[in-house]
Amino acid sequence: MSTRVLIADDQALVRAGFAMILGAHDDLAVVGEAGDGRQALDLAHALRPDVVLMDIRMPVLDGLAATRLLVEQLPGTRVLVLTTFDLDEHVYDAIDAGASGFLLKDVGRDELVHAVRVVARGDALLSPAVTRRLLADFVRSRPAPARPAPAAADGLTARERDTLALLARGMSNAEIARELVVSEHTVKTHVGNVLMKLGLRDRVHAVIHAYEHGLVQPGS
Repeated sequence: MSTRVLIADDQALVRAGFAMILGAHDDLAVVGEAGDGRQALDLAHALRPDVVLMDIRMPVLDGLAATRLLVEQLPGTRVLVLTTFDLDEHVYDAIDAGASGFLLKDVGRDELVHAVRVVARGDALLSPAVTRRLLADFVRSRPAPARPAPAAADGLTARERDTLALLARGMSNAEIARELVVSEHTVKTHVGNVLMKLGLRDRVHAVIHAYEHGLVQPGS
């Protein structure tokens, strides 16, 4: 079954370029294009895509607001944010709103395809080095909670806690498997258990959770 993709960007040439790249792959199907955030939200309800490529700066309803509403209303759809700058301050807000990752608009063909597949699976971070820096800055910039947060790893086994800590350092499944001396299949099982037990949407938000609760310090 093909991964259904909706492209939301106010530049027609960007939409056409991404649609051409994604449409060349049998496992990806571009089901719609939107020129603003409101249209993206309406089309997402009508078409139920698996992944929405969402530009941040759009008219009528910006990508940030559209992402927040889309994640609340269609939890089965994942949002991949498009940005011009890798340190765009709005990327932090987009991740907080529920986006599963981000891409720079000058992304290469192969990276775009890979990113859509990854977000559809929900089993890896995008651009690990940049994402790790963004998430560290994101957590560091947030105000301290008004009351102590619950333990980050409540209910997790020792192996699951280790997996979460390594995940938060930006490691891939293969890297975690080598570090823990287990199979990648075992790592996938641990990651799935971590997300389920902590009530987290995906790996991006597992990283945020680990930073916010002190399992990993920014820059570690």
